[in-house]
Amino acid sequence: MDNLQHRFCVAPMMEWTDRHCRYFLRLLSRHTLLYTEMVTTGALLHGDAGRFLRFNPEEQSVALQIGGSDPAELATAAKMGEEAGYSEINLNAGCPSDRVQRGKIGACLMAEPELVADCMKSMQDAISIPVTIKCRTGIDDLDSLEHLTHFVGTIAETGTRTFIIHARIAVLEGLSPKQNREIPPLNYERVFSIKDQFPSHEIVINGGIKTLQESRALLEKVDGVMIGREAYQNPGLLAHVDQELFSAETPVITEHEALEKFIAYADRQMAEGVALKHMSKHILGLFQGQPGAKRFRRYISENAHKPDAGIEVLETAAAIMQNQLSTQEKYLGEATC
Repeated sequence: MDNLQHRFCVAPMMEWTDRHCRYFLRLLSRHTLLYTEMVTTGALLHGDAGRFLRFNPEEQSVALQIGGSDPAELATAAKMGEEAGYSEINLNAGCPSDRVQRGKIGACLMAEPELVADCMKSMQDAISIPVTIKCRTGIDDLDSLEHLTHFVGTIAETGTRTFIIHARIAVLEGLSPKQNREIPPLNYERVFSIKDQFPSHEIVINGGIKTLQESRALLEKVDGVMIGREAYQNPGLLAHVDQELFSAETPVITEHEALEKFIAYADRQMAEGVALKHMSKHILGLFQGQPGAKRFRRYISENAHKPDAGIEVLETAAAIMQNQLSTQEKYLGEATC
């Protein structure tokens, strides 16, 4: 088993888990394993690889997710990821979008376990860091425990140790990627069955997980959990991960502390030419469910996209929440007098 901690992970999410998002999430949790957005082999081999592979050292541990189906190209791309400093290479065998299917990328690969095994072996032979895979419980009419068992078993023969399984099938024709995250029913039992059949392998479950309480319950059955949209919509959840799931003794960082650190980061990035809107969108859910959160989100949303938007947008938004906190503390102080 590799030395990465897959006990709690944040899923790769296109247009969301970029380097700014990952920097922010790392402020909240030191132990959560983070994943990049999927990057195709074509983008790495024929595009601006430096831009696609760039990340902040503070993000570690961070894994690079690659999309592709040509073993030689994947080996080259994996080598590039290793040389860039990533801790893990993950093959995408779960994305259901029409666009990636046309490139023989994503969930459609679940119909070809032997090809996937060749891809995994090729990457493993090329690099020394762990190579993992993210897949679904099935696709279309290949919707059975027997097929998933064959898929996992075929790939396990290459020496692959870690399987991240989104506990839904992918419907490749007729459903959009968004619908594929919501309509096919969750099937945790199928993932549990895979763990029972492959007890020495690391099985990480993904899909529909929203709380740390749910995570703890699932960790009784599998080795790790991966959350997706909830990490984006309610990132404050991650502030408690280290203490509750990794038994860390470090103090829980507050939302206000995390925001202060992110503002300093955003200020440095803006000095390098990064537009505020590319960073500010990642913090909109920070104060989810708290008084003042709606005003916080609205202020950033209405101002960060403006051409002349500066760091003062985030500073003002932070002041909104700090004033809200001061008002609450004053009220509580008066109430206890």
